[in-house]
Amino acid sequence: MISNFDQQIERRFSDSAKWNKYKGKDIIPLWVADTDFKSPKCIIDAINNRVSHGIFGYGKKPTLLIDIFINYISKKFNWSLDPEWIVVLPGIVSGLHLSVRTFTCDHERIITPIPIYPPFRNAAKLANRDQLNIPLVLKNRRWVLDLNITESKINHKEKLLMLCNPQNPGGTVYTRKELMDQLNFAQQNNLIVCSDEIHCDLILEPKIKHIPFGSLSSDAAQRSITLMSPSKSFNIAGLGASIAIIPNRSLRNRFVQARQGIIPEVNILAIVAAEAAWLNGHTWLKYLIDYLRNNRDFLVSQLNLMPELSMVSPEATYLGWIDVSNLNINNPQMYFENHGLGFSSGMEFGNNNFIRFNFGCTRITLKKAIRRLKRALEQYNISKF
Repeated sequence: MISNFDQQIERRFSDSAKWNKYKGKDIIPLWVADTDFKSPKCIIDAINNRVSHGIFGYGKKPTLLIDIFINYISKKFNWSLDPEWIVVLPGIVSGLHLSVRTFTCDHERIITPIPIYPPFRNAAKLANRDQLNIPLVLKNRRWVLDLNITESKINHKEKLLMLCNPQNPGGTVYTRKELMDQLNFAQQNNLIVCSDEIHCDLILEPKIKHIPFGSLSSDAAQRSITLMSPSKSFNIAGLGASIAIIPNRSLRNRFVQARQGIIPEVNILAIVAAEAAWLNGHTWLKYLIDYLRNNRDFLVSQLNLMPELSMVSPEATYLGWIDVSNLNINNPQMYFENHGLGFSSGMEFGNNNFIRFNFGCTRITLKKAIRRLKRALEQYNISKF
């Protein structure tokens, strides 16, 4: 057996941020984006082998990791990378913040889709940058960008377009046509593009393919920073190893210079884990995707039987973006916490009419959560009378 994704692993008494948030409370944590599955054996074995050496000094340049990553990208996305383009980082979030601070000045703006993963919004706020939000709209049961609305709000102070593909929290995998529209928008407005593609391995729809933004054309490559990581796919987010692909030498030099003395190098155990993931984790990942797809389908089918809620089926990720606007509740997150469910607040993503449901859990946990969700709605309906 590759892995038993039904295995209930106790995390309440570990160092898990996800589970410690509700320590001592009967609340199922379904918020932050890590899963409750044991990482693949190839990663555990690689870490154990490195730990057995017993010495953990400063690591050398991770050339093997870079070679493995380049081979992975070539086979999976048919995108040929030069080793010089690669910058290894201790996390995607540091790449987001670094991009904002490197490629914009105080008087310039960044453009970001909304709703969006909170660090996108925080990166602008903490750097004291103005942010123009592109609304996601529901079209043919997919959350997509409405660039036409944004055109009228451009004031020519915009410098950086920040994308998330697959989209978090909406779960959309952008088509080539949609990506080309985004590229055209960037060209017309002379924008650098930072594309967070951390969920690119977790495509749940068999006929859908992820297309890296930088692979669209030579122009897309030269104006982009593409961020990828094995952390979500293989549940190793706590180790912290990520890649920034920056083909443009000038952009790359500015990026690398800006990180000096602030963003540390990746630790040696994270590098070992990432190497093992991209080199030997593919079969395990296939089974994980099958499991997540079944979780998604079960969640969508059950949730859309509840008239108070609605959710479109995400094409990727293990995150459900649930519309709770039919509930007359000021704080949906707190309401559901009071009924034993720890969701992410939609307000953190830019829309309080939603909650985000992490279905990267065992089927037992998922079914328990859905039972609690039904009871919470029953209590809501009773309280109206």
